[in-house]
Amino acid sequence: MSDKVFHLLFLCTGNSCRSQMAEGWARALGRQNAYDWLAVESAGIESHDKNPRAIAVMQEAMIDISSQESTKLADEMLNRVDLVVTVCGHADEHCPVLPAGTRKIHWPLDDPAKAEGTEEEIMKVFKVSRDDIRWRVTELLAELNTGQKK
Repeated sequence: MSDKVFHLLFLCTGNSCRSQMAEGWARALGRQNAYDWLAVESAGIESHDKNPRAIAVMQEAMIDISSQESTKLADEMLNRVDLVVTVCGHADEHCPVLPAGTRKIHWPLDDPAKAEGTEEEIMKVFKVSRDDIRWRVTELLAELNTGQKK
């Protein structure tokens, strides 16, 4: 296995919800699987506050994202990243030009923060989003791990 650290960045519009959940899952699953080759962060085209509902549904899954920062994308992030995963259409469309060799994939995730209805209905949308993101991150890390073993 390579000694090189692989830098993974989840990019969203405001880095308040979907990218925060993806970062939390990637960190937790990476630790669980002893992926010492993996460095994970998230950012936004803009920086918004973290969504308290995203924090709550992740806490239900025993993942604490409350100490993660809502960060605006910076050039130094782009200079170290190996893979950018855009998790919304706006971020995909407004993603800056990436350095040569940097890969980008897009996950067209609906924004749970736009859910309407009762608190119970809104939280259900957040839980569906959380579980979808977990599945996607699990699949991505398995793919990346296979690549690391080559």
